[in-house]
Amino acid sequence: MSRAKAKPNNNVKSLREEVLLSKAELARRAGVSPLTIDRVESGLECRLDTKRKIILALGKKIEQKEEVFPDLGDKRRKSSEQ
Repeated sequence: MSRAKAKPNNNVKSLREEVLLSKAELARRAGVSPLTIDRVESGLECRLDTKRKIILALGKKIEQKEEVFPDLGDKRRKSSEQ
């Protein structure tokens, strides 16, 4: 079984680098492990609570969640279109 990396579906890495944070520092600020940050940046799924912690640790407000995780905005729009 091969473990191909998932395509990143978020902007965590670019935003982290923009504010000059290491993975370890972002993990510390978010209260998660550096491995979790690595997995999220690789495009693997994580819990909604983890996403919230990362958003806040990047200095964003919850209202800016789509800047970090664009897929968080899609669900609401799709359900309101039906």
